[in-house]
Amino acid sequence: MYMPNNISDSIPFLDLAAPHIELEKELTGVFRKALLTAGFIGGPMVEEFEKAFASFCDASECIAVGSGTDALRLAIMACGIQPGDVVLTVPHTFIATTEAISQAGALPEFVDIDEHTYNMSVVMLQRFLEEQCTRGPSGRLISLRSGRPVTGLVPVHLYGQMADMDPILRLADEYGLTVIEDACQAHGAEYFSGRLNRWMKAGTMGRAAAFSFYPGKNLGACGEAGAVTTNDACIADRVKMLRDHGQAKKYHHDVEGYNGRLDAIQAGLLHAKLAHLAKWNTQRRERALEYNCLLARNESVIPPYEPAWSRSVFHLYVIRTDDRDGMMDHLKKANIGTGIHYPIPLHLQKAYASLHYRLRDFPVAERAAVEIVSLPMFPQLLPEQQTRVVEEICAFTSVTAGIQAEDKEYSMVQAGQAP
Repeated sequence: MYMPNNISDSIPFLDLAAPHIELEKELTGVFRKALLTAGFIGGPMVEEFEKAFASFCDASECIAVGSGTDALRLAIMACGIQPGDVVLTVPHTFIATTEAISQAGALPEFVDIDEHTYNMSVVMLQRFLEEQCTRGPSGRLISLRSGRPVTGLVPVHLYGQMADMDPILRLADEYGLTVIEDACQAHGAEYFSGRLNRWMKAGTMGRAAAFSFYPGKNLGACGEAGAVTTNDACIADRVKMLRDHGQAKKYHHDVEGYNGRLDAIQAGLLHAKLAHLAKWNTQRRERALEYNCLLARNESVIPPYEPAWSRSVFHLYVIRTDDRDGMMDHLKKANIGTGIHYPIPLHLQKAYASLHYRLRDFPVAERAAVEIVSLPMFPQLLPEQQTRVVEEICAFTSVTAGIQAEDKEYSMVQAGQAP
């Protein structure tokens, strides 16, 4: 087992400095350009980034906004979700997903996740629509839980992997639901659509999609930033209006909007980084494959599951283990950074106590929340660093496995059985 001698032996959970050092000349050039032109909000740098990111996603439209939360909220509103409507999503995600729904005036209701991918379970979605909804007098789908119309669906492409979109879209079509993708962790992720017989990029399968460029994302700004992608020009125009105080043109406010514009400097920085995103995503996939190989013989750890229809970009590399807290403590003592995404499902958060969900309402999400741990994952992660991470994991699990074996033997002796 490798024993670190000093702080230089530490392995961070995330290295945000490395890409900025690598691209320092390009990034400082963006800042100089903004200073010299005094173009700080909107303008050519924002428009150039929007065009480039739309092309990267294979979408016809991209609208840059101030954050990923802005992106999802404005996408929900622009797609016609009305105040009081129910929008379905998952309890295993960051709270921004449900904040965006609530801030658009809608009500979030939850569907449990898939045991393997941690994304929305198609089985549970179908069960919800068949068993927890009814048709109102006008034929509208009504939630039995809240008595409100169910009109929207937000699948979250979690940890860099897309949800199983073909059956989700089929159910959405059958029940008249508008699908808005939460692609905030899935820049460049792909899904093979059997229906279309081709690979599809995250951000192009729903009516609209939201991306976050928070600094830790695969494509991260040097601050807050987000974007909406869509293939619907009317939705794009609506988002553009909503992000800029509802203006159709300067001082002509067709609706009451928001201040959700993106700073030009952030757009310029993102545009410079975008040229490197495909390479960084490839490096993440390589690092994930290396982890998979290193962990293959450790039966105490469940690695990420990637279906044949998925090309994940591994925003996070998330494993499961019985003694998550013990493992994290062991890795911390070895100067190895880890994270938990996410420790408390949204239906059990204090912020949503008014929704009256209870423990065991979503057992898969609840079980995952106490077992998951995110390992160091970033493009510049070195194979020798991964080897040390896994060596420490194996050192921990071998000790815990030994203790469990001793406990089992002791129990058998106490029961009068031969060990």
